[in-house]
Amino acid sequence: MKRRGILSLVFLINLAIVVTILGYRAYLSVTAPEASALLVPQIERIEAETRASDTVSFAVVGEANNSIGVFERRIIPLINASSVDFMVSVGNILNGGGEDKHRALLGTLSHLQKPYLLTFGENESEEFGSSRFYQRFGPHFYSVALGGVRLVFLDSTGRTPTDWQERWLRDILSGENTRRVIVFAGHPVIEPVEDTFFEPTLGAWSSPAARSRFLSLLQELGVDMVISSGAATYSDQTVDGIRHILTGGAGGFVMNDETSFYHYLNVAITPTGIAVDMVRTDTSPTLAVRQIEGLWFFIYSLFYVGIWNFLLIFSGFVLLGIYLFNRLFRERQYYPSYDSSGTGDLGRPLRIAMFTNTYLPFIGGVSLSISRLKAGLERQGHEVLVICPRYPGGKEDRTVLRVPVLVRSGEMIRIANPVHIQTRRAVLDFHPDVIHLHHPFWLGSMGLRLARTIGVPAIFTYHTRLELYSHRVPLPGALFRNVVAHWVIRRFANQCDQVVVPTPVTRDYIRLIGVHAPVHVYPTGVEIEQYEINDPCQIAELNAQLNPDGRLLLITISRLSKEKSLDFMMSAMVELKRRNAPPFRLLVLGDGDERTHLNKFICDNDLTNDVHLVGNVCSDEVPTYLQIADIFVFASSSETQGMVILEAMAAGLPVVAVQSSGIDAFVVNKRTGLVTIDNLGVWTDAVHALLVSTSERHAMGLAARDAAQQHSVENFASGIVTVYQTALAVRPKSN
Repeated sequence: MKRRGILSLVFLINLAIVVTILGYRAYLSVTAPEASALLVPQIERIEAETRASDTVSFAVVGEANNSIGVFERRIIPLINASSVDFMVSVGNILNGGGEDKHRALLGTLSHLQKPYLLTFGENESEEFGSSRFYQRFGPHFYSVALGGVRLVFLDSTGRTPTDWQERWLRDILSGENTRRVIVFAGHPVIEPVEDTFFEPTLGAWSSPAARSRFLSLLQELGVDMVISSGAATYSDQTVDGIRHILTGGAGGFVMNDETSFYHYLNVAITPTGIAVDMVRTDTSPTLAVRQIEGLWFFIYSLFYVGIWNFLLIFSGFVLLGIYLFNRLFRERQYYPSYDSSGTGDLGRPLRIAMFTNTYLPFIGGVSLSISRLKAGLERQGHEVLVICPRYPGGKEDRTVLRVPVLVRSGEMIRIANPVHIQTRRAVLDFHPDVIHLHHPFWLGSMGLRLARTIGVPAIFTYHTRLELYSHRVPLPGALFRNVVAHWVIRRFANQCDQVVVPTPVTRDYIRLIGVHAPVHVYPTGVEIEQYEINDPCQIAELNAQLNPDGRLLLITISRLSKEKSLDFMMSAMVELKRRNAPPFRLLVLGDGDERTHLNKFICDNDLTNDVHLVGNVCSDEVPTYLQIADIFVFASSSETQGMVILEAMAAGLPVVAVQSSGIDAFVVNKRTGLVTIDNLGVWTDAVHALLVSTSERHAMGLAARDAAQQHSVENFASGIVTVYQTALAVRPKSN
């Protein structure tokens, strides 16, 4: 258990790192500086400073790679102290095109006291960096004329078509006889003299035919010199009268030997020619120490600039490793455990704390289920404390702890404060033996944390098919239905000691999604005795009020919500009228957000006298409403149990329902009711059949009442107590 806790902590830490870094990267993109076309003011400075001189001098750096130790802290101070007019990067001044790399470069360039010109290199094009470079600095290829020299910057990455650049070169260099011409490219056009540890790439002009054509063009246009980068070395050679210099020692990974070393160039253009001076930046006196130092500079720069990428990748691998470990090596117990450390009977009534996100006075399946379980447990002498959201008009009850609400949406959703200090203190003062959780988030999560804190078992009842509530969640529907909903249930259930579900089908679902905690099937019980009491006067009065013309009464009990398929049911009522079915009236008990929509549907389809939205009915009065009805109808497929089905059966009503996970455990087709596929025509046929057959209604109603007897609240509460005792036996209280 300790190892599992450590793994969970590591998982959460790395998940937080991944989420934070992704959020940070999104933040960087959204809050990118307004800097635009920074090379324009740099060119203007260079033109102003070189206008009165017949000599132009500049420093050239290549493969700086966001280097902090070499480029920023060693080469830039040397350039600042020199007499050069400006600095040129011949490519790969960044080690990636991400927003974080660009921001780091701007910080480095802020230390440079000279103006600068940049060549678009391979690294600048990575991580969608092309548009960033274009927006922040300028075009990928351009030209600058300064006195007696023209500087031409090409895009050798392949982002810009080579034929376009070659045509552009002809346009700007044709007739350029008075100036020296230096071309800068991020990839070498001619391979370096010395072999390098990493084979250099030759960029857009790498194929023999393209390279031959390009070299011929340079010779034809009278280019004097090509300066390139793309390899961590220095090379100087003349081919067909053009001097080719490769410089790649301003940062990055160098071997610090005679071939690969830190350096930059000083270039001076005078009336008599072009002078190039290679300035070697030695770091340590011995080769071994220089190589170690070079490796350190490289790693240091990677961490300094790319630490977020490193952490993101590392944390991603950690998460993947934990996931694979859990999938491949963690033992799972799919069968019930018979190895307990003692009896789960404490010899006294239990204290149970129940955490739920919905409760009375809100009327819904979960709140009614909890209310019945609470009542059944209390009748057996157990002490129950319900922790739930605060509702307006809620009755004061010392056994119900109302938590302040942070957010509400409609009548159903109330998000209570999951870190409420007073609630935590009250639960600790209650000293629960067991904590029972009815939702896998918010107050459910609060209860799970408290169970771990005080060392008592956590029991989770799976009430709700979350995947069918995607319309209430601000996520893409398919993503929530297919992934998120099942992940939430699986993760939460596996952190609990025992899981309770209402039907065998629901148990199969829980297992299918990967829940390996022990699972018990206990459907919510019904107060059977309430349906055995008949008050003829009350029944007659209600009949006269709701059904004065003596029609056959259909009844349903449902929250007026989209997931309850009430549109389906209303459409069936329209079809029954069209078929001239025996006179009927539908009573809908319940309220919700869809009331306005349903009222409009009723009016638009002339159902005003055939469908009555009764609204919320006190639970004590529900049996009377059921006793005046003839058939219970139900169309929802979002139930895990459908308690109202059992209520209707206890009242002796035949049931017509859509086949779903909450129905098949209770309604036996053609015995206690009719169960159909989710098809409007088929479901309408079933209702019509019972409307016309008195004998079938009567026989199915009697069978339904007999079947409901085994599902009393007492049996339900006793079964849940067995689950509590099992949990206590397997995981005894730590104190």
